Amino acid sequence: MPEFTKHEPGTFCWIELAAHDVNAARKFYTDVFGWGVNEIPMGENGFYYIFQKNGKDAGAFYEMFPDMKQQGVPPNWMSYVCVTSADRIAEQAKSLGATLASDPFDVFDMGRMCVIKDPQGAHFAVWEPKSNQGVAVRDEDDTLCWCELHAVDVEKAKAFYTALGWGMKDSPEYTEFQVNGRSIAGMMKSQVPNAPSFWLPYFAVANCDAAVDKIKAGGGQVFMGPMDYPSVGRFAIVADPQGATFAVIKLDMTGHKPE
Repeated sequence: MPEFTKHEPGTFCWIELAAHDVNAARKFYTDVFGWGVNEIPMGENGFYYIFQKNGKDAGAFYEMFPDMKQQGVPPNWMSYVCVTSADRIAEQAKSLGATLASDPFDVFDMGRMCVIKDPQGAHFAVWEPKSNQGVAVRDEDDTLCWCELHAVDVEKAKAFYTALGWGMKDSPEYTEFQVNGRSIAGMMKSQVPNAPSFWLPYFAVANCDAAVDKIKAGGGQVFMGPMDYPSVGRFAIVADPQGATFAVIKLDMTGHKPE
């Protein structure tokens, strides 16, 4: 697959794990996906760790700050959307009923970002790239390939995200969000009772069952699957040993797949 040097605005461009124990996170994910890790010094904030596939940036992780732990924030994967203006999207999201978990801020010279909590509680981040465009590799084995919103109220979520600028391809079973006619994310009704909406990242794998075996061997949990979705692939929804939820999928390359 080619190296990504930029991402189209409106598409997912970065994925980031907030962990309680970074050493345990490193071992789990390098065992499951075979990733390398590049350590970036962050001064008094310790290190920022970049997951890499064959030397190309595939995502990142960091140790939660003490105030986040004190507030009871669980370990989680945060999905980032590429935008042309983080400030504009932040104001637009607020006008549509969202709240900001963080105001827009600069990340050195790499880009400008903020974290948004949609009206039903799902967190996502927006990234206005400067020197750092985001992941250099995705849509191949052991990389990010899809993001999926599990929404408490699907109709309200459709209204919010289309007002932010996404197009939509809808069916009774599933909704695909689109940018310029290309599907870039999905949405389904949440099956988690008494919980807010959430974004779930999918990582492509060469063999779903083998990946699940590694996840279980490493102390992770399996919530659903492995199971087949016709013309899409074989997938499972899982969590790492610290509770961060994600999905793995062996895409059916002969049929429809996330683009």
